[in-house]
Amino acid sequence: MAYSETKVIIGGLAHVPILIFVANFIKGKFEPKALDTKEIKVKKEPVKVIELKESESRKEEVKVLKELPNKLEEIEKKTETVNKKVKKKKKKKKKDMKRD
Repeated sequence: MAYSETKVIIGGLAHVPILIFVANFIKGKFEPKALDTKEIKVKKEPVKVIELKESESRKEEVKVLKELPNKLEEIEKKTETVNKKVKKKKKKKKKDMKRD
């Protein structure tokens, strides 16, 4: 037996109060537990500041840091020369391809 649209809608609306009752029942079960919970406050401990003494390893780090820019410049120069060589080879290949 087929149901008309109005019967289906009325049936759906009749079940809404039942769903609300079930939702409130579940909410009621968990609400007392939520009210019983206690808030725990954690005190923050002050952060200890440790001063670093300049040691030999620290001096070596400074030396290495000063040397790094020089090495970077050398690497950049090498990459430029390699790029130029690659461009020249590509141009030669293009010329050779055109000749064939």
